[in-house]
Amino acid sequence: MTDPHQTVGRVSTPLENTPAKPWDPTASIPAPLQLHSPTVAPQWVDYNGHMSESCFLLVFGDSSDAFFRFVGIDERYRDEQGLSLYTVETHIHNIQEASEGEPLKLTLQVLDCDDKRVHIFHSMFHGVSGELLATGEQMLLHVDMKAGRASPMPDWLLEHMQAIHAAHAALPRPRQVGASIGIRRKTA
Repeated sequence: MTDPHQTVGRVSTPLENTPAKPWDPTASIPAPLQLHSPTVAPQWVDYNGHMSESCFLLVFGDSSDAFFRFVGIDERYRDEQGLSLYTVETHIHNIQEASEGEPLKLTLQVLDCDDKRVHIFHSMFHGVSGELLATGEQMLLHVDMKAGRASPMPDWLLEHMQAIHAAHAALPRPRQVGASIGIRRKTA
């Protein structure tokens, strides 16, 4: 079976080469955003019979790609402007298993943004039961690809990010945000 994420030896996304939709400044912004709802593909299932850990990140990445297109970023933006958003940090919490053929529903919350960074939070739910399966917290950096370093977003893009952040400000902060990893030890 072919992998829908493989394009001539490289990873792609389901929305690759899909143009971004025009931004409508009068439209209400859902809080949180719900832009991606895949089904667990057979090639995402590992030898334990459930979705492999790397595929959780793959699905969160696809959700980010849907978000990019929501705010106006697509291949044209990258190719003509030489600009893109890169993920510089990710924290995944695997909470429940997902099996082949199960529907997934992803939400995305913008926690914060400035002229170069966007802090987002993905929640992955079972598409029928609504049970929380995993979360993914990411820090995105706006990058000038030619210079190879962070670059301020164009005003229009920053305005889109700020509008989404404002719409999401009333959402509760997920408990997994900012969690560190380590072995918790009892103190004597």
